Amino acid sequence: MTKKIILAFFATVLATMSYAQEELVDVQKVAADAAVAIDKAPEPEKAKEPAAKYWKTSLQTKLDLGQTSLTNWAAGGYNTVSLKTFIDANANYAKGEMFWNNRLQLDYGFLYSADKPILQKSDDRIYLESKWGYQATKNLYYSANFSFRSQFSNTYDFPTPTQKADGSTLPDGEDYDAADWRAARVLKSGFLSPAYTNLALGLDYKPLKWLTVNFAPLTGGFVIVDDPYLRKAYGQPLKKQWEGTDEADLPTDSDGNIRGDVYKAAKFEFGAQLKVDFKVNVNDNFAFSSQVVLFSDYLDKPQNLRVNWDNRIDWKVAKFFSFTVMTNLIYDDNVIIQTPAELKAGKPGKQRIQFKESLSFGFVYTFASKNS
Repeated sequence: MTKKIILAFFATVLATMSYAQEELVDVQKVAADAAVAIDKAPEPEKAKEPAAKYWKTSLQTKLDLGQTSLTNWAAGGYNTVSLKTFIDANANYAKGEMFWNNRLQLDYGFLYSADKPILQKSDDRIYLESKWGYQATKNLYYSANFSFRSQFSNTYDFPTPTQKADGSTLPDGEDYDAADWRAARVLKSGFLSPAYTNLALGLDYKPLKWLTVNFAPLTGGFVIVDDPYLRKAYGQPLKKQWEGTDEADLPTDSDGNIRGDVYKAAKFEFGAQLKVDFKVNVNDNFAFSSQVVLFSDYLDKPQNLRVNWDNRIDWKVAKFFSFTVMTNLIYDDNVIIQTPAELKAGKPGKQRIQFKESLSFGFVYTFASKNS
């Protein structure tokens, strides 16, 4: 009996060892297969880093509407309707020590008043700026700056007519019509009349985030006056065949005025330019910007500076509505301004400070504002 128990014990041990050995072989085989599978498995892709963004772009539009209607209004006045649009597009690039800033501003507006049965232009401007810069020191950059200024369409003064369009006298009790006003109007400017282009090479100094001072001792460009009628008023030089001719000896038109075609359509300028840009965003709803540009022409009276000073205040009073104040000051020694009184008296005009101010409230919307 004892022998049987011992034999049964050893048989059980041997059987267990044999089973364990088989299981070990299976485990080793599974582990080997798993190692091969892991070795052949593709490595997991590394998370891609976001692409660098060098461009910052924006496009803002503004539409202002105004209207006044009077009925039996004892204090007097005229029914008026006004419309003004503004577009401000920016595309700025910055990478490392280099930047390239581009800005296009477009303004256009008109006014209708019952006292003059015609549309009168109230605002018109094309202004393009493009500046490239490369960092020289912490706050100093080498720079090249291109700019273009002009307007879209003709601008007129509208003195009160003294006769009808056909030259006849106005009968008593009748009012001048649109044709009479158009016949009496005086052309003041037009597309490419004038237009100012220049390329300025110099240095940009940025002592503060909101202040940039650009000095360009090498600035060249053209003053373009495409319309011959306006060339004398904007100081264009005589063509080569008329140089040195006294004004009294220049050819005249049927009205006795010097013919515009004796003046050049484009005048080259070469001088120095100082430009100061100031821009402060007080908060998300209030911003102020100012730009002063001074130019001295080495080739023509360098002591007489041409001045352009633009100011703009934007106050966002609601999500899609804003209040805007704009001022523009220009002084150009080559531009002759003739007042209506001087025109009526036949007197010549003279150099004057030009100033424009506008207040507007209207709808504003930013179509795009992103980095790319």
